[in-house]
Amino acid sequence: MVDTTFQVRGMTCGHCVSAVSAEVGAIAGVRDVQVDLATGRVAVTSEQPVDAESVRAAVDEAGYDLVEA
Repeated sequence: MVDTTFQVRGMTCGHCVSAVSAEVGAIAGVRDVQVDLATGRVAVTSEQPVDAESVRAAVDEAGYDLVEA
């Protein structure tokens, strides 16, 4: 398993956390998504290294912005 952390801007509530978790969690190979609302950090556990552009697209679909790592 591979753990990767991303920074997301724009999340303000539990609904934001749910939306980001659902979209990122739908990426092939992702096994777990943990969102820290206070810091904007999104920890992703996946079978293989997750493609940053896939995460960017998922976060964008949820309505938020992925900050460059």
